[in-house]
Amino acid sequence: MSTHLPTLRQLQYLIAVAEEGHFGRAAQNCFVTQSTLSAGIQELEAILGITVIERTKRRVAITPLGQELVDRARRVLAEVEDMTVTAKASTRPLTGLLRLGAIPTIGPYVLPKVLPPLRDAYPELRLFLCEERTARLVDQLAGGDLDAALIALPYDLGDLDHMVLANDPFELAVPPGHPLAAGDGPVSTQALESEDLLLLEDGHCLRDHALAACRRQPAPGRSGAFQATSLYTLVELVAGGFGTTLLPDVALQSDHVRGADIVLRPLEGGAGREIALVWRRNSARRSEYKLLGQFLKNQMSPAGGD
Repeated sequence: MSTHLPTLRQLQYLIAVAEEGHFGRAAQNCFVTQSTLSAGIQELEAILGITVIERTKRRVAITPLGQELVDRARRVLAEVEDMTVTAKASTRPLTGLLRLGAIPTIGPYVLPKVLPPLRDAYPELRLFLCEERTARLVDQLAGGDLDAALIALPYDLGDLDHMVLANDPFELAVPPGHPLAAGDGPVSTQALESEDLLLLEDGHCLRDHALAACRRQPAPGRSGAFQATSLYTLVELVAGGFGTTLLPDVALQSDHVRGADIVLRPLEGGAGREIALVWRRNSARRSEYKLLGQFLKNQMSPAGGD
């Protein structure tokens, strides 16, 4: 058995080819010549004693075993990057690059408030921001493509660690003149049983959270005509008289909600969700993510902006 081990550079070449499906583009992304990258892949295959990439005149394909190695290579490089950044940040936390994800129903409403004070407090921190749905963010975290993410709970986090930053109660949004628009007390879930509840499309965790808050499942013939792709669309549909919806508190101060022709009512029992920061449990930077989480939690508290 060979005692040689793959180099980090060879693992980078493998990942680049897997992502691009093309040796030329992969070489460009790695800032090397195509012949250098090809030689590196061949050396990797020789060390491992297997074929990881099938080459034809028309295409480049990763073998099934090669794909498993690509996934492992991503985790190895993520750990090495964590180790390097941790060493550099041992005396200066929250410096260098941090890849932060956020779901669409949190990012646009939270990040504009918390990023300016974060930049002032940690001027050497460089943020790369990514907005995706929860399932995609969790996959990117597990694969090492992201360092941390802002998501909404409850959600099955698997091996990810987390810190709850804030409670985010829902409010009922109805058109003016709607029977539930009258009054200013909390609305019971029983009062929503006959309502046409407008929801985000499948894949948005807010859809599941809203249904859970109402203690119901989508009924045939209801909530099927419109499945919005954003909170903005939901608000416009409510204003147009197409139904009612639940909006998270974090979005209520946004311009498109405050300026909309809708009426907001609180829900009985304070039903809602939790906003959390999540990261890989075994990350070498986990102490930094806890520091980041505490900072964001302070900024999101009612007195955080004072």
